[in-house]
Order: sequence, then structure tokens, then C-alpha cells
Amino acid sequence: MKFKIASFLFSGIFLFTSCTALDEELYDKVQDTDFGQTPSEVEALVGGAYSSLRGFKDDISTSYPTSEYVFFLNEVVSDEATIPTRGTDWYDGGQYQEAQRHTWDADNGMILSAWRYSYTGIAKINSIIYQIDQSGLSEEAQTPIKAELRAVRAYYYYLLLDMFGNVPIVTDFEDQELPANSSRQEVFDFVETELLESIPHLSSEIAYSKFTQNVAYALLARLYLNSEAFVGVPRWQDCIDACRNITGYTLEPDYFANFATENQNSNEIILAIPYDSDAGTLGNYLNSMSAHYLHRFTISPIGDYPWSANGISGQPGAYSAFEDHDVRKKSFLEGEQIHLGTGSVLIMDNGEPLVYTEEIGNFTNAQQNEGVRLNKYEQKAGETWERDHDWVVIRYAEVLMMQAESYVRMGSPDLARPFIDQITARAGTETPATIDLDYLNNELLREFIFEGKRRTDNIRFGTFFQPWWEKGATPEYRAIFPIPQVELDKNTNLVQNPGY
Repeated sequence: MKFKIASFLFSGIFLFTSCTALDEELYDKVQDTDFGQTPSEVEALVGGAYSSLRGFKDDISTSYPTSEYVFFLNEVVSDEATIPTRGTDWYDGGQYQEAQRHTWDADNGMILSAWRYSYTGIAKINSIIYQIDQSGLSEEAQTPIKAELRAVRAYYYYLLLDMFGNVPIVTDFEDQELPANSSRQEVFDFVETELLESIPHLSSEIAYSKFTQNVAYALLARLYLNSEAFVGVPRWQDCIDACRNITGYTLEPDYFANFATENQNSNEIILAIPYDSDAGTLGNYLNSMSAHYLHRFTISPIGDYPWSANGISGQPGAYSAFEDHDVRKKSFLEGEQIHLGTGSVLIMDNGEPLVYTEEIGNFTNAQQNEGVRLNKYEQKAGETWERDHDWVVIRYAEVLMMQAESYVRMGSPDLARPFIDQITARAGTETPATIDLDYLNNELLREFIFEGKRRTDNIRFGTFFQPWWEKGATPEYRAIFPIPQVELDKNTNLVQNPGY
């Protein structure tokens, strides 16, 4: 099943670098106006939109940004994760130090990768919609296809709304004008309208890794949950209403079943990006970005595990936010790391034992063993660099937490309890007598640690602007990133975000 899904989604057709570089001649990419007449041809076209979610590699994004730079950016600017400089490793022009300390500027490479990831996906979808228009399919036949494509495009625009705020809205593949910024409110309205207009034409069934009505309602709920942070207007009841339309999912009894190699079998995952090394997918190697160079011997007695880069780790304070009996604490690796071949603690090149510690003594010159490591997705002997688990985007647990938070914010914490009880029962913890925003903020960290959501939560709860480890107070304008300087240089109609 995973192979079929992955190979289907891998059948991408177009790859454009940026839809803000609209002076490029792109028409030669669409050659056959008869293509798209059969179900298999339409499936291949739509598959191109889905394959874009895995990202791409080019001369700027030195690695595939879905599982590295976009994830790194949103995690490292949050209170969950950090990428300390270890000697000469992980400096990379200072971009990770800038992210940790909230001192980034418009030349930061991760920010550029996040922009290009989203707009490359949008450009691809616009080109596919253009080809559907040229296919000769009836309007009735085109409607559900376009609805699905518009929903995927809305996801990309949600990311841009969240990260950059005031961005160009480009939907016409034939438009060669350099686009100007739309306001954050206009982008918000666009995402909402696209999802609402698409929902009636999307499948109401559960379809793994496809944009269905359930997925669209989950994205709407995210949009409404963050409405006050995005555009200054709270929409808590709208968030609850959207969540109520999501059906057919349950929490997995085993929390880590969502992150197993065969996680396509999860009854909790609402949206995931499929990966399958046998099908030739590329870009899913996050586990190797965190572990120590010798970590392979903790997985296999003969080291039958891909090389690890000793990079991203838990920020001090994240690991200790979990009670010891909280099953989710196993999302970290901490303490002595045992060589399975010898049964002894691994010894690093400097002669010291490999013991992962929560504390990091010197952020700009950390020791190789400092920082607890990401351990959420399954790791096992014999894996290739390209991992086979699917990348989790939305889980049903988020739907429960969104409803709980909305009720608390509307002054009805008792109505939040049934949702929280499901989360804590699985985690092996207790729901407190008082459910308030402080508790929810901490519980969101515990439930979704290392899932790339924390920056948005920090902003919504206001903690983003407060001092924390290796970071002073953050000005409010940094709730959104700057538009990358190279994009401003290419397009004189773009205006930089305020404060930058």
C-alpha cells in the first residue's frame, strides 16, 4: 500500500523555482493539450501537486526543505529545539544562531528555503490547473479535480500566511506580471475562501495522504485557531465548528504508532506526506540530522544504520517539561548511549562517554554529546538514508487540542476537559483540576514535540516574544519573517515586511 501511494505521488510533472520570477518563459512545459483525458492521466497530473509537498533540491536549498530547512526554521525559532554550533559543525553562515536568538535578517538561508518551498509548490499547482483547463474535460469533470488542487494550494498559502504574512497571491499560470504583496488579511481571506469553496467538491471519505473534506476542515480549524494572531480577530467558535466536521478518526492507543515506519496504518493521521525509498522518494532523513556520529551503533551492533550529522537537539527545558511517566518523553534520547555490539557506553573520539545531556554549556561551541536528541520517528537497523515513514502533518490529537483551547479561550474550561482527558489518558498523565492557557501551552509542547508546530503556538500564546534560553525579548514584528532579499531583488513590486 505504501509503495503504491508513494509511487503515485512521485509522478510529479513540473518543477519551477519561484512564482515571483514570472518573467521566465514557462509555456514550453505544457506541450500536450490532449493530456488529462483519462482517469490515469488526471491522476498523474494531480499527483504532481502532492509530490511537491516533499520539496526539492537546488543550488539554494542545499537539502530537501520539507524535512530539513522548513522544519528546522519553525523548530529552532521556537522553545522546543536548537541547533548549537559544535566546533566547526553546524555554523553554516550563522543562520542557526540567528534563528535561536531571533536575530535573523532577509539573507537567512532557511527563510529563503521556506519561501521557495511554498512558492515552488504553488507554481506547480497553477501549472497543473492550467493544463486541466486545456485538457478539454467538461466543467463538471474539472470541478472536483480543481477543488483538490485548490485545497493543496491553500495549504501552501496557509504556510506563507503563517510565516511571512504579506505575500503575493498568484493563481494564474499565464499571468506574466510581477506580483505585488497582498495584505495578511487578504491572504487569510484567500485561504479561507479557497477551502470553503473546495470542500463541497472534495471527497467525504477517508483517503490517506489526499486532500479530502476532513483535511480541508482541519486546515480551516488551524486558520481560525490562529485568526487572532494572524489578523487580530478571534474566531474560536468557528474553529470548534470546523473541528466538528472532521469524522472517522481516533487516537491511536500507542502514541508512537503515528511515527512508526509503517505509520500509513495509523487511524489518527489526517494528513501525511508519503515517503518510500523503494519508490525513489527523496528528502526524508530527519532522524540522521539529530543523532551523534556514532549513533548507528546504538541501533545496530554492526552499525547498519545511516550516518548521522549530530545537529538539531532539544532546547534546554523541553525535556524537563515532561513527567518521567509521560510516555511522550520517549520522543527524546537522553543519557548513556549503549553500543549494542559491546554492551558498553559508546566512547566519543575525545575519549569521553557518549551521554546526551539536556543542558548545553556553550551554544556557540557545544560539546558533541550536549543536547537531548530527537527520537520521535522510529529508528531501526537496516534503514537507508531515505526513511520510509511518512511525514506527519495533521493528527486527530490536534483536532482535540484545538477544540479544548477554543473552549478555554471562550471562558468554558469545563467543556475542554473531555478533549484533554483523551490526550492525557494515552500519555499516562493526569488532567489537572484547572485547565488554563498555561497548562494548554505546556501540553501542546508535550503532545506535538518535534512536529514543526511550536513556533505558531508560541506566537499564539505570546511566549514567542518573551526571553528564553539564549534569547532575549523578541520584538512583535518578528512574528513574521522578512521577505527574502533575493526575492525583493528579483521583483521590484514586492515590499519588505515592517520592521526589517
